[in-house]
Amino acid sequence: MNTTFNDLVDTVRNLSFSEKLEIKTVVENSIIEEKREKIHRNYLKAKKSYKENKLEFSSDIETLKKMMK
Repeated sequence: MNTTFNDLVDTVRNLSFSEKLEIKTVVENSIIEEKREKIHRNYLKAKKSYKENKLEFSSDIETLKKMMK
């Protein structure tokens, strides 16, 4: 199916109120799950870096700014 974003928006606008609420719930839950997956991937990456002794720590604000670039 080759539905464009605009077609999708038009379709959603034509749904009943209860169907729109259901779509909203599905999308919100999907976003939450994607965020959880991203957090988990970052956790695994940090855990690997820690095990490989590749993490850097500093309490100096300028050093921390450089580390974030």
